[in-house]
Amino acid sequence: MDIRIFKNEAEIGKAAGQLFCDAVKENPSCVLGLATGATPVPTYNYITKAYADGKVSFKNVSTFNLDEYCDLPKTHKNSYYTFMHEQLFNSLDIKEENVHFLDGNAEDTEEECARYDAEINNAGGIDVQLLGIGNNAHIGFNEPADEFTVGSFKVKLTDSTINANKIYFDEGAMPHYALTMGIEQIMRAKKIVLIATGEKKAEAIKNMVEGEVTPQVPASILQNHKDVVIFLDEAAASLLNK
Repeated sequence: MDIRIFKNEAEIGKAAGQLFCDAVKENPSCVLGLATGATPVPTYNYITKAYADGKVSFKNVSTFNLDEYCDLPKTHKNSYYTFMHEQLFNSLDIKEENVHFLDGNAEDTEEECARYDAEINNAGGIDVQLLGIGNNAHIGFNEPADEFTVGSFKVKLTDSTINANKIYFDEGAMPHYALTMGIEQIMRAKKIVLIATGEKKAEAIKNMVEGEVTPQVPASILQNHKDVVIFLDEAAASLLNK
């Protein structure tokens, strides 16, 4: 693991954003795996500014998002479809047909998950996958479990995840289910970039980096990936053995 520690979120956003822009410049048709939530926003801000300044184009890039809530209209303000368009896609020249999401409203979720995995594989796999990490060390919506997951699947969210995310649902109850890429699908990415900020993530980061590889700490599997870059602020890195 390549662990890089920065003073604040702005510095991380610049460094991680530059990494993604460089990947696109090197391979204009690359496939990106993207994440949602507050953590990647500074990175997306850097990317959109780089595009606005004429430094990079996304017209031939394809993207696949990690997850999506179930039983939430995709146009809902808290859907990940809406989040990604507001935070990133609407400000780039990426083609809408190259933007891919799991459909959390699909009648047959198993069929939907199989379709999504096939689309990723048909695209040649993910070149660079962006991840955040939950307080319980989940990646995507892969919660602590007895076994590592494989392909995309429907998951019941844990109380920890619901409590962390329900602050965004001020006008109604947060969904308790989601569709997410599985651990094995995430691990197939050629390069993985994980960002974590804040003291609340410190224990998860310590367990991910220094603990045993176990499905009870889903992110710990990243120890087995050949190319992982971890961007941390000082608070998130505070429990690591220096």
